[in-house]
Amino acid sequence: MTPQDRQWSEMMQAAACMGVGPEGFWRLSLKEWRMLTAGPVQAAPLGRGELERMREMWPDD
Repeated sequence: MTPQDRQWSEMMQAAACMGVGPEGFWRLSLKEWRMLTAGPVQAAPLGRGELERMREMWPDD
């Protein structure tokens, strides 16, 4: 099995685990595939101003 064949196999297995059948897999655009396989979106770290506002709203006693 070539590396490219292995890559397709892994992608098909991942799609099957997500409940996407072969016909649905082949209809996906690259953008849709990336959205399905991307990890969870992470929030950006707080900036200094946001932290100060939170400290004012909920001060430590």
